[in-house]
Order: sequence, then C-alpha cells, then structure tokens
Amino acid sequence: METAVPLKKKPFRLATIVLPILVTQVALYMMTFFDILMTGRYDTYHLAGVTIGSSFWVPVYTGLAGILMGLTPIIAQYIGARLHAEVRPSVQQGLYVSVALAAIVFAIILFAVAPILEAMPLEAEVRIVAADYLTGMSFGLFPLFAYTVLRSFFDALGATRVSMFIILLSAPINIFINYLLIYGNWGFPELGGAGAGYASGITYWLVFFIACSVAWKHKPFKEYALFKGWEKISFKKWKVILFIGVPIGISIFVETSIFSAVTLMMSNYSTAVISAHQIALNFTSLLYMLPLSISMGATILVGQAVGAGQMRDAKQYSYLGVGLAVAFSFVSIAILLVFRAPIASLYTTDGQIIGLATQFFIYAALFQLSDAIQAPVQGALRGYKDVNMTFVMAIVSYWVLGLPIGYMMATFTELGPYGYWVGLIAGLTVGAITLTVRLIYIQKKKFI
Repeated sequence: METAVPLKKKPFRLATIVLPILVTQVALYMMTFFDILMTGRYDTYHLAGVTIGSSFWVPVYTGLAGILMGLTPIIAQYIGARLHAEVRPSVQQGLYVSVALAAIVFAIILFAVAPILEAMPLEAEVRIVAADYLTGMSFGLFPLFAYTVLRSFFDALGATRVSMFIILLSAPINIFINYLLIYGNWGFPELGGAGAGYASGITYWLVFFIACSVAWKHKPFKEYALFKGWEKISFKKWKVILFIGVPIGISIFVETSIFSAVTLMMSNYSTAVISAHQIALNFTSLLYMLPLSISMGATILVGQAVGAGQMRDAKQYSYLGVGLAVAFSFVSIAILLVFRAPIASLYTTDGQIIGLATQFFIYAALFQLSDAIQAPVQGALRGYKDVNMTFVMAIVSYWVLGLPIGYMMATFTELGPYGYWVGLIAGLTVGAITLTVRLIYIQKKKFI
C-alpha cells in the first residue's frame, strides 16, 4: 500500500506532534520538581516526607490514569478511519470511568496508606509530612483524572499544542502557590511539605476548568460537542476502553511502582540516602520526558496510520521514534556524567546529600539507552492496540528480575543502596530487548 506521507516528511510530522507533548510533560514534571526542590530548601525532614508520599502517589495515580490513556489509540484510530461520530461517546464514557477511578484512588489513600506508613521504620515527622502531602494531593483527584480524558482527546486529534498551552498556563501558578503554602508567605499558613500537596491539588482544578473551556468553545473541538447529548453509563463501552486501557495502566503502574518500591525499601537507610536517591530519580525523570513524549507521539501517529490502513506509515513512524530517542539518550548520558555535582547542588546545600546523589547519577546514566528504546517501542505497540505484552514484560523485567537482582546486590554486595539501581538497569535492558522483538513481530503480522 502506498504511504500517505512521504518518508522525508515524516520526521517533521513526528516533531510537530512530539515537541508540544515534550513541553507539556516537562511542565507537568516541573510541578513535581519544584515540590521536591522547594521542600528540600525548606527542611530535610519535609523533603523526605514528600519523597515517601510521592512514592505512594505516583504509581497509584499514574497506573490508574494510564487506564484512561487507552482512549488515545481508540480515538486516534477513529480519526484515522474518519469515524468522527464515535469520538463523543468514547470521551463521555471516559469521563464516567475517570470518576470511578478517582473514587478508587481516594479510598486507597484514605484507608490503605496510613497503616502502611505506620508500619514503616520512619521518623515521626517524616511520616506526618507524607500523610499530609497525600491529603493535599487527593484534593485534586477528580479534576486530574477528568483532565487526562480530555488530554487524550486533544492528543488523539494531533492537537498536542493545546495540552501544552494549558499546562504552561498552570505550571507557574502551581509554583506560586507552593511559594505561598510551603513557606507561609503573604500571610498564608506555613505548611511545609504538605503545602506542596495542596498546591498541586488546587492547580489540578485549574487545569481541568481550562481544558473544559477549550473543548467547549474552540475549533475543531467544539464540533465534537463533547458536553452535549450525554449518554447513560454504558458498561459495553467501558469494556472497550478498559480492554485497551487496563493493560496500559498496569504496565505504567508496574514501571512506576518499581521506583517507588526501591525508594520505600531504602527507608532502611538514612534520611540522607533517601533524599539523595530521590534527587537522582527526580532529575532522571526530567531526562525521561523526551523518550516518554516520543512514545506518546508514536501512539498517536501509529494509531492514526493503522486506522487509515496505512501500515507502512505506521512502521516508519515506529522506527523514527526509536531512532530519535536513542540519539537523545547519548546527550542524557553526557549530562548525567559531566554535570552531576552542579545538578545535585540545585536541590540541596547539604554536602553529604550532594556527594551521595552524584554517585546515584552514575548508575542513572547507565540505563538511559535501554529507557530510550523501550519507551517509543511501547508507544508504537499501543498505537497498534497491542497492549498485553507490554504489561506482561513490565512485570517480568521489573518485578521478577529487576527488584530481586537489586535486593541481592544491595544486601549481599558492597554496593549498598546503589545495588537497587543495578537491578533497575537489568530490568530495563530485558524489557527493551523483548518489546523490540514484539514490535517486529506485530509489524510483520499487520504489514500489507
């Protein structure tokens, strides 16, 4: 079959989709970055508390929000196939699902997290800050999940700049509210780490209202009339969303929870080690935004191409994404190795924590290449709606291989806490190789 877009134009098409996603992801990341940075400047115990709190928040939120990301390939394929009438019902049912998922996360935070925190060998002040931080974050659960649905809609249409502008508007506001609530400036209560949680919760409401306004009033989105003719809850349509979304959500949960599990297992080490580990992980997450953004762009472009029956386009977008991410990984490695001390100094003035963080950065540099391969490969597979293998391999590579290897290296060698990062490297490498083989298989199966 002839390709719809010449190969020489595809890199530009990929870039126009990925760049706004990258800006959006970096801006979203900056909210967490400034939570950690501003709390670290406030107090070491509050930094540790936010670290522990986010270790619960991130995997639970991202895993369940990942279920809603199943809407992106679904809507993208509808758009590619010109089945525009199917878009509005899918978005509305996605919003219903978002309400259910927000209720689930709220229940988990309310009933499950407190006993776990009590059982952990944490200092009392750290435990209190972690609990209060999660309380503040939970204030924004519903708008955060509902916004994820609307963002999936915007992105599936290829309008990734919309999400970018929304987040760019809200990110500075989040930082400003942090300034007010963490430090107690301008007469506001001084909440420390808990203030970072409440600031994020307030910001999520702002993001949601802006997204609703855009979808309601602006072209081409208003033509889909998302908020008119509301359908009743359809479990049949929920099944379609969940069939694609649940494996994506499980895969994301498994990936993010492995980092949180490592952080929680490091509660056996000192507060300085926990803080240094979080600093390294926090900055590495910033570098991961590009392969993640390429992954999301690949889902959109591959999904649209598959919906239109353009299998050659889908294949070419897949490998363009991998190539771009791999090229960037070498830049990431250089940044982590050359500038690790100055980067650590951005987070804290504590010399001991800076020294530990610079060592963690060395190990972080080692898994950049594997990360750069597996992320866009996962995105391409989602575009094909092939999502089951990604979560199976996530479980195997991270939990069956990565965490046990990390535990053994940390416990039975002189590596100590750095041993957990060796396990992460092993898991990422196995996952990258296996998913690449799966992508090649799917493309051979579907190519016409």
